[in-house]
Amino acid sequence: MAPIETDFDALIVGAGFGGIYQLYRLRELGLSCKVIDMASDVGGTWYWNRYPGAMSDTESFVYRFSWDKEDLQTYPWTHHYVKQPDVLAYLEHVVERHNLRKDMQFNTELLSAVWDDTSKYWQIELSTGQSLKVRYLVTALGLLSKANYPDIPGIDSFQGQKVHTAKWPQGLDLTGKRVGIIGCGSTGVQVITDIASRVKSLTCFQRHPQYSVPSGDRPVDPNYRKWVNANYDAIFNQVRNSAVGFGFVESEKPFKSVASAEERESIFETLWEAGNGFRFMFGGFNDIATDREANEAACEFIRKKIRQIVKDPEKARKLQPHDYYARRPLCDGGYFEQFNRDNVDVVNLQETPITRITERGVQTSDGKLYELDVLIFATGFDAIEGNYNRIRIRGRDGLTLKDYWEPTGPTSYLGVSVPHFPNLLMITGPQGPFTNLPPALEAHVDLISRLIARAEELRKSSPDAAPVPVVEVTPEAEKEWCLECERVAEGSLFKETASWIFGQNVPGKKYALRFFFGGLKAFYEHVQRVIDNGYVGFKGLGNKTDEPVTAAESRAVTARL
Repeated sequence: MAPIETDFDALIVGAGFGGIYQLYRLRELGLSCKVIDMASDVGGTWYWNRYPGAMSDTESFVYRFSWDKEDLQTYPWTHHYVKQPDVLAYLEHVVERHNLRKDMQFNTELLSAVWDDTSKYWQIELSTGQSLKVRYLVTALGLLSKANYPDIPGIDSFQGQKVHTAKWPQGLDLTGKRVGIIGCGSTGVQVITDIASRVKSLTCFQRHPQYSVPSGDRPVDPNYRKWVNANYDAIFNQVRNSAVGFGFVESEKPFKSVASAEERESIFETLWEAGNGFRFMFGGFNDIATDREANEAACEFIRKKIRQIVKDPEKARKLQPHDYYARRPLCDGGYFEQFNRDNVDVVNLQETPITRITERGVQTSDGKLYELDVLIFATGFDAIEGNYNRIRIRGRDGLTLKDYWEPTGPTSYLGVSVPHFPNLLMITGPQGPFTNLPPALEAHVDLISRLIARAEELRKSSPDAAPVPVVEVTPEAEKEWCLECERVAEGSLFKETASWIFGQNVPGKKYALRFFFGGLKAFYEHVQRVIDNGYVGFKGLGNKTDEPVTAAESRAVTARL
C-alpha cells in the first residue's frame, strides 16, 4: 500500500549539533524536513547552559563539524578551548552558512508522537497547536538536556534566588553576593572557578570530590593554527580511528610495562602539564580505566597535586577523592586554586549532609545554617532517557517508549533505533559511543541518513501494492547489541563507579549501561558491518532476496549516498 501524503518527510527534534547536521544531510538527500526546538534559537545544550565558566572539555580544533573543510580552515578560534559563547556563535554561523534556518521552527515543543501502522507515518502534536504527519521522526534531544534537581526538604522555601546551571538567567550578577552551590561535577567545577573571585562568599556543597586536571587552555599561536589547517584531513582520520575522539593519540602502553616509579611519575607529570582530562586518563597509559593499580596511581598523583595546591589542610582533605578515577574525566582552569581564597569554603556532604533548605539558606546535619543570597544547583541531568520520558511517544500496537524501557532501562540498536518504533531514529540514543560528542553525533547522523536513504530507495521502487518500507530494528538485533555493549564494558572501572553515566545521579532511576565503551573506531566498524551485510538487524532494508549484500555492493550504495 502506498503511503498517504505527509506534511514533511522528516521532523527533526532539536537544533543543537545533532539536529543541525541531520537537517544538512537529509536536505542533501532531497527530503523535505522541519527542525523544531523548545528554545528561541539554535544551539541545543549550548543555548541553555549559559552559566559562568561554561566551556567544552574538548579542544577547539576538534569540537566542531568535520564535514565542511573550507569552514574548518577559515572559522576563527582564539583559544585552545571554546567557551559557551564561542560554541553558540559557531553553531549560529553554520546554520547561516548553509541556509538551514528556513527549515527551523523555534519556541516549539514536541508533545506527542503516535505511529500509524496502517499508513506508515508519525502523527505529531506540537505545543503550538500544530498537527503534522511525517514519515521519519528524528530525535536530537541531547544526552544532557533535562535538568535534574535534588530531592531536598524545603527546596521551595528558599527566599533568595535559586538557579539551575542549565537554565541560567541572563544578566544575573553575583558580585558581592553570598553564594552556595550544590554539585561539584564538571559544571560545578567550571562555575566555582569562574565566580570565586567576585562573590562575597562561596560555599561549595560537595557530594563527591572530583579528580580534575588542568585544561591547559591558552591563546592559540598562529603557527599552531597553520599546522592544524594543513593537517585537518589527518586529524579527523585519527579522530575516527581513535577510542575517545579527542584529537590525541591514545597510549598503547600498559601501566605495569613501566617498571620505574620515577618514570611513571614523569609520565603523569607530563600529562598534567599538557592538560585535558581525557588525555590524562588515556594518553599516558592504556589501562587507567581497567587496571586497579594503574587507576590508583593516577588517583594518588591527582590527590598529591590537590594537597600541593590547596594550602588549608582541612580543605585539601575534603577535596581529595578516594573512589575510582572512573567518571567523565574533568579538566579545569584553576579549580583547586580557588579554595585558597578566604571567601571560598567546601562542605563535605558525606560527613555533614544537607538536612533541609530554609528560607535563609542551607542547613546541614551538624546544625549549621549557611545563609545565602543565591543558591546554585549544578546537579546535572536526567541523562539519555530523561527528555524522552517527558514526551508521549507511542509506537506499534500502542506501546509507549517509556513503558518499553521501564523493565530494564533504556535500550536501542547502535544508539539509533528501537524495536516496535518504526522510523523513529535517535541521535545519541542509549548505547551510543562514549566519546567526544561532535564525532559521535556525526557517526549517528551519517548512519541515520544512510538508513533513511535506503528506505526511500526501496519505497520509490516498490509497487503500490507492496508494503511500505520502514526503518525498524529487530528485537534480536537490539539484544545482541546490548550484549556487545555489556561485553566491552566488562572489567571497566567506570562500571563499578556510581555516576550519571549509569543513571545513579537520579533517585529511583534504573541502573543500566547507557553507553558503548568500545570506542569510536570500533563503533564505526560495527556500523560498517551492518551496512556491508545488507543493513543487518533492520527489517526489510536488505536486497530484494533478503540475502546480505556483498561488501563491494554496499560500498557502492554508500558512495552514492
